[in-house]
Amino acid sequence: MAMVGLFWIAGGDVYVGAKPSGSAPGVRLASEGVVALGDDQSGLYLWEDVRALTVADVPEKSLMRRIDSVRHTALDTLLTLVVQNGPGYVDEAPPLITVRVETPSGTHALSAFVAAAVGYPPAEIELSRALLSRLTEGEATMATTLAAMSDWGRSWEGKSPRPAEREALLRKWLG
Repeated sequence: MAMVGLFWIAGGDVYVGAKPSGSAPGVRLASEGVVALGDDQSGLYLWEDVRALTVADVPEKSLMRRIDSVRHTALDTLLTLVVQNGPGYVDEAPPLITVRVETPSGTHALSAFVAAAVGYPPAEIELSRALLSRLTEGEATMATTLAAMSDWGRSWEGKSPRPAEREALLRKWLG
C-alpha cells in the first residue's frame, strides 16, 4: 500500500483519500466507475455518467499541522504510559475530504478519510486534482490512466514513495 498525492493505492485498487476499513467512508476508483463505500454512503457512478470529479476540504501540509501531529502523538504516548489499561480517551477520527461526483442526475458529495496525517503538499494536491479531472475526459483516457495507477500499485513494494517520486508519478499518470 502506498500514498501518492490524494490517492491510496493498495495492490490494484485506487482510492481517493485513505483506504476505508469496516464501515468507514471511502471512495474507490474502479474500472466500472466511482464506488462510494461505507455505512453512510454507497453506490456506483459509472464512468460514462461522470461529468466531473473534484475534491474539496483537502488539508494542506503546514508547519502547524506537523506541530499538532507531534503534540497528539506525544500526548497519546504519555497517556498510554500513565494509564495502566491504555489511553483514557478515544482517538479522534482523521479529517474527511469531500469527493464530488457530477452526473446527469446531479452532484453527489462523497466522504473519505484523509490519508496524510500532516496534510498533503500543495503540488501533490494540484496534480491530484488535475488527475481526477483527466479521469473524466473519456473512456480511453480513464482506462489508460487508471490502469497505469493500478499496475504501479501491483508492482510497488514498500512504503509510500518520497515526495519527489510521488510528484513524478502523478505527472507521468497525467501524461
